[in-house]
Parts: sequence; structure tokens; C-alpha cells
Amino acid sequence: MSRVWIYLFPALCALVLPGVHQVEGIEVLTSSELEAVNGTDVRLKCTFKSTHPLSEESVSVSWSFRPLGKMSEESIFLYHGHAYPPQDGKFKDHAVWSGNVMKGDASITLQNVQSSFNGTYSCQVRNTPDFQGFAGEISLRVVQKGKSRCCDTCLKNHLLTLLNPYGSGGEG
Repeated sequence: MSRVWIYLFPALCALVLPGVHQVEGIEVLTSSELEAVNGTDVRLKCTFKSTHPLSEESVSVSWSFRPLGKMSEESIFLYHGHAYPPQDGKFKDHAVWSGNVMKGDASITLQNVQSSFNGTYSCQVRNTPDFQGFAGEISLRVVQKGKSRCCDTCLKNHLLTLLNPYGSGGEG
């Protein structure tokens, strides 16, 4: 039996390997978390690298949103040759294109963010014939003015530490 495989294996490889194509993908990069103050604009930065040349016709971008505590996503923005902003729903007149696909930028900007915008945003990019296996995800936290994670006292203490690393009683 083992002698048969010695002759059969190279023959099978000769038949199978020419039909195997290298699969290439797009690398999508986003920040994992963002914080924005209610009523301000925030740029959801999404950049990508493709193994194939970029063109306005070949690159498509889709953004989706998943609210906090929910499992389902909703499509909020599409780009293919030009921007297709949302025509209805909570992101109408809020989500605008701020990317440049020819420079590997698939970013959007959310204008006048609201607390209902808290959640996870997914950026998916395709560049034919590349495929993209993973979407970039950004978790957005919308806070009220003056209610940031790092309060003013924390910020002041952090700045004092940076300016005087030895502390108030240390050596100068």
C-alpha cells in the first residue's frame, strides 16, 4: 500500500496544485475605542492596505452599527465610487464621508453625536479581487460635556506629574 502512495501522491499533487490559487486580503485598521462629547463631531477613522491596485470602481466600503447590548447590526453608510449616506433613521444628516479610497482611507464622520450613537461601528472594505475577512471595529462612547472618563482633577494631576516627575516633596 505504501508503494502505491509513493507514485500516487506526486500525481495527485500535479493535478490539484494548479487549481489552488493564493487568496489575498485587505488589512483594515481602526482604533478600538473612541470617546466623544454629546453634540460634537467625531471621525471614525478606518484605513486599509490592499495587495491589488486601488480604483474608485474597485473599492467598496460599508459601515454598520450595533447599539450597546444588541446583537443585530444596521447598515449606516456605503461607498462605491461615491458616497451613499443614510436616507433615513437616526444617522440621516449625521454620517458623512471623510475618507479617500485612493489613499487607503475609508473613514466617516458622525456629526452632532447623540447618546443613542453609543455602540460598535464596523468598517468593511473590499477591493476586487481581494477579499476582506475581518471588519475593523470601533467602540464609541458618547459622554455629556464635562463627564469624560478622565475628570478635570485627574487631568490636572496627570499634567503635574508630567511636569514634575519627582512629586511635590521630591528632589529638584
